[in-house]
Amino acid sequence: MTDLDDAPAPRGDLTLKVLASRQDTNLYGDISGGWLVNQMDQAAELCAGRQAHGRTATVAIEAMDFLCPVRIGSVVGIFTAVREIGRSSITIDVEVWIRSPHERDPEMHKVTEARFVMVALDDNGRIRPVPDSSREDL
Repeated sequence: MTDLDDAPAPRGDLTLKVLASRQDTNLYGDISGGWLVNQMDQAAELCAGRQAHGRTATVAIEAMDFLCPVRIGSVVGIFTAVREIGRSSITIDVEVWIRSPHERDPEMHKVTEARFVMVALDDNGRIRPVPDSSREDL
């Protein structure tokens, strides 16, 4: 018998939830890695934008490994957690978890994780400081 508290679970807040569809597949019918990275980037931008109180851009993504394929019909949850806020940057941990389209498998499975580094931008696209009030939220 296993302790349910030992079961892996997503870290952070559910920031984006999407359905993997046929148009997002590669030649073999799996969801492409590029589509997943795009969804992760959108989630990181949403999270960073809340902290920066405005526009942000991705400046770096740490390496990621894909642990399992994503099938059509999977519910894809992207979770984010702010790791660090610098003067003009926000570092965010992003995890992707899926729920299989098959009802007989209700468990969530981790697909990948990465660390995104975002910078706050002004209206002209130049780097600007992150408001001090955001640093206090951590």
